[in-house]
Amino acid sequence: MSATEIAELQRSKMARWSLILVGLLLALFVTIIVCLSVGVINIPFDQVISVLMGGGTDRDRQVIINLRLPRILLAAIVGASLAVAGATMQGLFRNPMASPSVIGISSGAAFGASLAIVLGVSWASGAFAIPAMAFVFSFITLFLVYTISRNRSGYVPVETLLLAGIAIGSLFSALVSAMQYFAGEKLSGVVFWLMGGLNDATWEQVVISLPAVILGCGVITLLARDLNAMMVGEEQAGNLGINVNSTRLILLLASSLVTAMAVSVSGVIGFVGLIIPHVVRILVGPDHRILLPASIVGGALFLIWTDTLARTVIAPAELPVGIITSLLGAPFFIYLLMARKKSMGW
Repeated sequence: MSATEIAELQRSKMARWSLILVGLLLALFVTIIVCLSVGVINIPFDQVISVLMGGGTDRDRQVIINLRLPRILLAAIVGASLAVAGATMQGLFRNPMASPSVIGISSGAAFGASLAIVLGVSWASGAFAIPAMAFVFSFITLFLVYTISRNRSGYVPVETLLLAGIAIGSLFSALVSAMQYFAGEKLSGVVFWLMGGLNDATWEQVVISLPAVILGCGVITLLARDLNAMMVGEEQAGNLGINVNSTRLILLLASSLVTAMAVSVSGVIGFVGLIIPHVVRILVGPDHRILLPASIVGGALFLIWTDTLARTVIAPAELPVGIITSLLGAPFFIYLLMARKKSMGW
């Protein structure tokens, strides 16, 4: 194949990727408009756009600007965070069943948030108290898992990292259960938070979580090419001049950051990081240069729609969105297991 033909193939691939991303962003815009109009009080699309442009009645402005818009934006932030973290870990561990919960990050963040809710323990105050504790304990979890996995020569085997993550995650899950046992009057709040939900979404939470999520997603996306090389094999990636251990640590730190932000504002919402990367991979292929940004938008789309279902399916009451994602995710996980079993000839 000549250099001209290779360049033409590259241009064709870039055009296809651009078209997919533009389509996903357009779908995200339409989704936001539709979901803003749907709820206990249905508001016509033209009124929704009028409110977003600064017009509309006081009632519509109250519903859209103060209630629905921050909730939808927070759902987009949480969905994007969990999806990009899942895609990163599936690539990093070369395991289709990897997600932030596999190496214990979600459990660590949940324990930190539980400490803030039940005991009021936090190094920050006010609205930052729970996110700060979730953030700290996600990094404590990552530090423990990474330290346990690292051998004397500094190498971190993927298999050991996964096993250490499962063990540390189980430890923090047990500690969360202990916090529930001693929660007393705060038990209902902890249980509802652990189910995962966005019903208390505020503009403050959007403002707190957005910069950290943009930073984490940016770092991960910039390392997409290195992640592609590591998918082939760590030895091959090292031969290409990539510092495998440093790149892996940076990717884990960035994934921990976005996961901690998501867990701290929404509780534990399962399976988003597992489902979305697989669905997006079917659409765009395994190249992380397109898989990661497409997963960010895909995760946002998925959680906005599932949260809209959660707040409307039994209106005026609401379901925690974590219940809906688990109802969708558990069968998908079983499907993955069965497909892997078939492909491995077990």
